[in-house]
Order: sequence, then structure tokens, then C-alpha cells
Amino acid sequence: MENQPLTEQENQAVLRLCVLAAFADGAQAETERAQIEQIVKGFPGQHLEAATAYQDVLSGRISLPQIAADLQNPSAKALGYEMAVCVCNADGAVEQSEKQFLAELRQVLQLDQKLADTHQQAAAALVTQPLSAPPPVIDVARDSDLDRLILNTAILNGALEIMPHTLATMAIVPVQIRMVYQIGKRYGYELDRGHIKDFLATIGVGLTSQVFEGFASRLVGGLTRGLAGRLLGGLAGQAAGSGIAFATTYALGQVSKKYYESGRTLSTEQLKQVFSSMLQEAQSLRGRYSGDIARKAQQVNVSELMPLVRQ
Repeated sequence: MENQPLTEQENQAVLRLCVLAAFADGAQAETERAQIEQIVKGFPGQHLEAATAYQDVLSGRISLPQIAADLQNPSAKALGYEMAVCVCNADGAVEQSEKQFLAELRQVLQLDQKLADTHQQAAAALVTQPLSAPPPVIDVARDSDLDRLILNTAILNGALEIMPHTLATMAIVPVQIRMVYQIGKRYGYELDRGHIKDFLATIGVGLTSQVFEGFASRLVGGLTRGLAGRLLGGLAGQAAGSGIAFATTYALGQVSKKYYESGRTLSTEQLKQVFSSMLQEAQSLRGRYSGDIARKAQQVNVSELMPLVRQ
């Protein structure tokens, strides 16, 4: 269903739904708002008037029923709803205002309640998987073990990025969170989800904006790849040509390793510098592992996403 091409009007409508979903809780952090604004400004104007859509939505010049009216065929309606659900669930906490937004969206799109609930439950389950891992093992092979963990996770997320199902993109952030948890655990730190989210925010990786970026990129295919994804507020520009999910995950893993190895002594500026450097390294690695990413994308089934997030 999601592989059916959308008209330009439907692309514009889906993008607007994603913007609405990103701010449905009314409490989006200013940094996250700025990242999303950079994403939409980066779209080629001849394909999507993204900046206009962003302003139309946030200024209230266009309503949800008006946007929904531009989604004519069933596949476009389903895709728009699924993307909105995933964006609302990106940070793991669906507020009452977001629930109301999704309920109204389902109604105006006239979607089946059971199918809508199924997708909502699946998205919520992905981001609320309990964090657990074996006790830390301190040995001489730890460094190489963690490098393999980081690379394998980056390849997996690169594969999820190119899979057509919305839940595949949704799984990227939970997989990243689990990777950071596992790295911290290997250095003797017992991390919780809140700490990890704060850590990601410190280095400039937004949860909502990262999911938003993945979905927005789909609407214009490969065009946004050349823009390197604006979700990292300029840092991603150094990863031009790389898969966004692969590069971000690899850089996040490497900066996490250095942070917990240092005893969490690196400053915010040092963390951002390391992250920036690792994005450049990820750019050079992306081509080398493109075959592995493609093979992984063929191997992963949507029904296996939950076990993958737990691993």
C-alpha cells in the first residue's frame, strides 16, 4: 500500500500532517522545533512547498480537515495516519493532546478503528520496550566488541531507513536508545531511558525530529539525501551522501563509547565535536557497507521489529 505513488498534493498533505503531529503536544522543545524547521526549509521548492506548509500549519492558517481533504485515495490516507502516529510516539510519551489529535485525524480520514488502533499499539510498543542487558563484562576485547556493536547497529538502522513500512523507520530511535544503554552498561553505568534521551539531546539528536526527518525524506525520495538531512542542525551536513540513519547511529555509538569510557567527564562542546567528527567518518564508511545494508533490508521482516529492538 505504501509503495503506491502519491500525488504532489498528497505529498504536501502528508508533510503537513507530520508537522501537525510533531507539535500536537504543544510543548515541543525549542531545539526540536528549530530542527524540524530546518528540515522543511531544506526541501526543493519545486517538489514540496515545505516551508510554506510549515508556516501554514503553525500559524493556524490551515485546519486538520482541510489537510485531510487533500488525501484522496485509501493508501494516502493510511500513510498519512501511520506517519502521524509514529511522529507522536517518537519521544515515547503520547500526551492527551496527541491522543486527541490522532483520534480526530482518524475520524476525518474515515479510517477503520481497529486498523488504526493496531498501528498505534505497535508504534507505542516499539518505544516502550524495557531496557535490559547482561551484567557488564570488563575485558580486553571490550573496545572491539563495542565497535562491532556500533557498526552492526548502524547497518541495521541503515536498512530500516530504506524499508517501506512506517514502523521500520519508527524502530530506528528505539534501536539507538538500546545501543547507548548497552554501551553504558559495558562501562558499568546503569542508564534509564530519561538519561539517554537527555544525552541524545545534548549532542543534538532530536527524537521527534529524527523520525520526522525519516518520513519527510520519503516524500521526495532521494532528493533530500543530497541535503544530508537538517535534523542535526548543521552537523549532518558533514555526512552528505550517507544514509541519515546509518551515519547518525554510527556517530552516536562512537560518541557514547568515548563519553562513558571517560567516566562521563566530556563537556557538551567536546561531545558535539566528537559527534561531528564521527559523522564525517560515517560518510566514508557508508559506501563500504552499502551492500550489507541492502542485504539486511531484505532480511528484516516487519513482524521481527520488536525482537530487533529488544536485542
